[in-house]
Amino acid sequence: MLLVRHNLDAMHTEKNVYGNVANTLLAVDKKSKDNLNSRLDLQEMGIRPDLHPQTEGSKSYLPAALYSLSPQEKRMFCQVLKDVKFPAGYASNLQNKVLVEEKKLVGLKTHDCHIIMCDVLPLVVSRILPERVSMPLVYLSHYFKKLYSKVICVSEIEKLEAEIPEIMSQLEKVFPPSFFDIMVHLTIHLATEVRLAGPVHFRNMYPIERYLCKLQSMVRTRSRPKGAIAEGYQFNESMTFCSRYLQSPSNDSCALSSQLPYLRKVGLPLSGASACELSYTSWIQAQRYVLMNYPQITPYVEKHLNVLAANKHQNKRNIERAHHNTFHTWFSDH
Repeated sequence: MLLVRHNLDAMHTEKNVYGNVANTLLAVDKKSKDNLNSRLDLQEMGIRPDLHPQTEGSKSYLPAALYSLSPQEKRMFCQVLKDVKFPAGYASNLQNKVLVEEKKLVGLKTHDCHIIMCDVLPLVVSRILPERVSMPLVYLSHYFKKLYSKVICVSEIEKLEAEIPEIMSQLEKVFPPSFFDIMVHLTIHLATEVRLAGPVHFRNMYPIERYLCKLQSMVRTRSRPKGAIAEGYQFNESMTFCSRYLQSPSNDSCALSSQLPYLRKVGLPLSGASACELSYTSWIQAQRYVLMNYPQITPYVEKHLNVLAANKHQNKRNIERAHHNTFHTWFSDH
C-alpha cells in the first residue's frame, strides 16, 4: 500500500553523482574513482585488459582511459567554469571556487554542484571528451534537469524512467566499477519518486540545509551547542517580535509609518501596568456579548431556549386549567 517507502533526497544524490564525475575527470587525489585499486579490480575481474595497471620496476603505471584528460584539457575544463556567467540570482559566483592552475574546484556548495551538473557540464564534456563518454554524461545531466522541472508531465517522467537504466549501462561501459556506489544507484529511483510523490521542490533538502546552517551560526559555546542554539533561537524570536510590534524612535518602519499616513501601524507600545474597573452595566454588556457571540456556547443557548419554550407551554396549560377549574366551581355553586 505504501508506494514511496523511502523519500530519497535528490539534492545529495545529485551532489554525490557530480562529485564522482568531476573528481574522476579531473583525477583529484584521494577522491577520484579511477585509481590503482579500481584498476586492480578490473584485473581481478578479467575485464578491460587495456586498463590493467602495468608495472615498470617498482612503480605501477595506469594506462589512459577514455575519460582521462590531459593537463591542458583539465585546465580548459576549469577555465570554462571560471569564465561562465549566470543571470543575477540564478547561481553563485564560481570564480573564487575554481583554481585553474591547480586544476581543482574548492568550496562548492550543493547548489553550485546542481548548476554545474545541469547547465555547464554538458557544454564542457561535449568539447573535450569522445562521444562514447560525453553522450551518457549529457543524458545524465538532462535527466537531473528534467527532475528539477517545476511543471511535471507524467509522460516525460515515464520516458526518463525508461532512459535512466540505459544511461547507467552506457556509463558502466566507460567508468570503472568503483564509480557506481550506492548514491549513483539511487539515481535510478528518482524519476519513479517524482511520478509518485510529485515535484522535487516539495521534498528536497535545500530549505532544511539553509536553516541548519543558520542554527549552526548561533553556536558560540562549543561545549554547549544545544544551549547556544536554543538561546540564539529565543533571541531571534524576541528581536522579531520587538521589530514587528513595538514602536521606537530608532525603528525605521515606525518612523516611515508616521510620515506616510496610509501605512497601517501594527501593535501598540508597552507601558506601565494600569488597572481599570468596569461599571456594572458595562460588565453585563460585555458578558452578554460574549455569551451571544461565542460559538462554543451555542448548544447551551439553544438548550436554554428550549427549556424556556417548554416552560412557557406548560405555564399556558396551567393557566387554562386554572380558568377551567374556576369556571367549573362557579357553575357548581350557581
